[in-house]
Amino acid sequence: MPHPLATALRRRTVLGLGASLAASAAIPAFAQAYPSRPIKFIVPYAAGGGTDLLIRALQDPLSKSLGQPVIVDNRSGAAGAIGAREVARAAPDGYTFLVSNNGPSIIVPLLQKEAGYDPIKDFTPVTTIATAPIVLVAHSSVPAADVRKFIDWARTEPQGVAYASAGVGSIGHLAAEQFAKVTNLKFVHVPYRGQAPTIAAVLAGESPIGFTSASDALLAHLQAGKIRLLGIGSEQPSALIPGGIPIGASVPGYRADFWQGILAPAKTPDAIVAKVHDAIVDALKVPEMEARFARMSYSATHAAPSQFAKSLASEVDVWKTLIRERGIRGES
Repeated sequence: MPHPLATALRRRTVLGLGASLAASAAIPAFAQAYPSRPIKFIVPYAAGGGTDLLIRALQDPLSKSLGQPVIVDNRSGAAGAIGAREVARAAPDGYTFLVSNNGPSIIVPLLQKEAGYDPIKDFTPVTTIATAPIVLVAHSSVPAADVRKFIDWARTEPQGVAYASAGVGSIGHLAAEQFAKVTNLKFVHVPYRGQAPTIAAVLAGESPIGFTSASDALLAHLQAGKIRLLGIGSEQPSALIPGGIPIGASVPGYRADFWQGILAPAKTPDAIVAKVHDAIVDALKVPEMEARFARMSYSATHAAPSQFAKSLASEVDVWKTLIRERGIRGES
């Protein structure tokens, strides 16, 4: 007759094994069951802007891939902080995502103490969806046709060189300050409200140079010879800016890109992140999607969640240091 202790031990082993098998089976079952209802992608800007148009281009193929409706919800305000904060506080269940860029995801929380979220701790990166290089352009009166000659000329200007950007805390603003830092140039910031007035200021000669992102309007002016292209912020030449030479070729280590990406609330399960990541990658591969993005002056891109997380952490460190060293403050 079996000893009572041996019987008890066998019973515990069987029960423990059963629990382990049930737990391991539950993981793929959970991933397979997701999603079971509509998924919301929050855009922290008004409808019609670049961020909004990009996710709407992906909306239909994403819905088909995930088997559930994809809802685009515009929550604008506070330079994107309102929408980003809502996602940061949402349940990490895979039904709320943020469509964002360098602004709401990095620069805003670094400049606005009242933003109400941490750029790293409160989000789980999923993937980038698009990138565009920051562009350095000049008025025709600037006696330089490239970055090196511009630097030489700028050093002869005793009062410094005024530059236009889309506003305090914009990616163009920080890209310009980073350029001034690494080249030891004196710059004077002239902030405008958006890209259109930034380009207009350079066209009119109100500001001799401008740091901004690519757009159809900008390309038209460049092609017409109304303003001059000095360089682009990407590490490699970009098909979006024909003839654009990376600033890093003259200023080693310099890089300034504008990205758009998808983030989830912190602690969103890896299985859900992987599933949404794969669906987005598939959507980006839909025929004509790359051309559709290019018409909006973006390159379609994607990154593994771990790669995107590493890139975000690195960018936070770069801009945090720059903001401190240059004494940059957000608008009150």
